[in-house]
Amino acid sequence: MRADGKKVKDAQPMYRVAAYIMKERNDAQNMIVLDIPEEPLHRYINLRRRANKPISHLALILAAYVRTVAEFPALNRFVVNKRIYDRNELAVGMVVLKPGQTDGTINKMYFDLTDNLDTVQDKILAYIDENRAAGDTNSTDKIINILLSIPGLVSFAVGLFKLMDKWGLLPKKLIDASPFHTSMVISNLASIRTNHIFHHCYNFGTTSLLLTIGNMREVAKRKGGEIRFERCIPLGLVMDERICNGSYFAQAFAALKKYLANPEILETVPDKINRPIPYKRTK
Repeated sequence: MRADGKKVKDAQPMYRVAAYIMKERNDAQNMIVLDIPEEPLHRYINLRRRANKPISHLALILAAYVRTVAEFPALNRFVVNKRIYDRNELAVGMVVLKPGQTDGTINKMYFDLTDNLDTVQDKILAYIDENRAAGDTNSTDKIINILLSIPGLVSFAVGLFKLMDKWGLLPKKLIDASPFHTSMVISNLASIRTNHIFHHCYNFGTTSLLLTIGNMREVAKRKGGEIRFERCIPLGLVMDERICNGSYFAQAFAALKKYLANPEILETVPDKINRPIPYKRTK
């Protein structure tokens, strides 16, 4: 049994076979853009600011994602060695730029399915503060620098890690340090004033969903026979189609948009969690 997940025994036959046909994650990647109307978020952010409880766009999007996973738990699945697993934690990887540098560091934030908007905001701020400090601020940085310190060690170690990961033998400490073993990787490209992209899936690790936030744009929509332009935040999503079917993804993304259209919903804990994660993370 893997340290980071439990094998799914009731997966649909089509998806069990798909893991044999599409052996690599990038063989199975699908892409979509979700245009999120900005007006409800802008209104809500202003209300919070006037109440002296500021909130960020990033926190709103991540809180909506956490709530969506609580409702649609198959989003937190992954495929390794032709087998489908339910992940036993909700981990999100995100790059943080260090002050005065163009390169950043990546680590993971851990969320609970009962987290509300304010809890998510607090975890994001703590994560950014911790990883913006000078030097090797997390276990990922430290392991990378150790591997780079000895010629040839990186090549050997990566090959060994891939083999161990394939057979479920990778130690939990290495999984915790790996930015490739996450529920989702998110990148706020709007923070560096660029557009959303479709970030490729990694074949190593377990990440099944990658999300980028792009510059705000105007999207043409038909309303009452007229074409109007609505300011939207584009989300570029790349997903591993082997974890669930297209209808499931569509329903999940519709729920994500619903939560972002009504951010007040995210202030409370969810009424129902469809598949509780076995344990809570404290970090």
